[in-house]
Amino acid sequence: MAGFNWEGGNPKNVTATGVVSALPGTLLGFYVNSTAAGTLILRDGATAGSGTVLNGVLTPLIGFHRYPANLGAGLNITVGGTIDVTFFTVPGAG
Repeated sequence: MAGFNWEGGNPKNVTATGVVSALPGTLLGFYVNSTAAGTLILRDGATAGSGTVLNGVLTPLIGFHRYPANLGAGLNITVGGTIDVTFFTVPGAG
């Protein structure tokens, strides 16, 4: 089918600080399922709390947030407050 473009990634639901993916790849985005003043800091790194910071402190609303980013080492996050979020990554595509 001409003009058809499909985009999908591996989902991983998280509610606490830690590693989302320990593989290089691509982050497509994330879906915030629920939050109570929750914040996120995303890092390009395969170990929790290490690597290159990709953003300042995010305070996302409920819903999908497109965040296309190449990940040279993986993705880990630091969570503040209370948040339930699902990340979508594509290993090996970074």
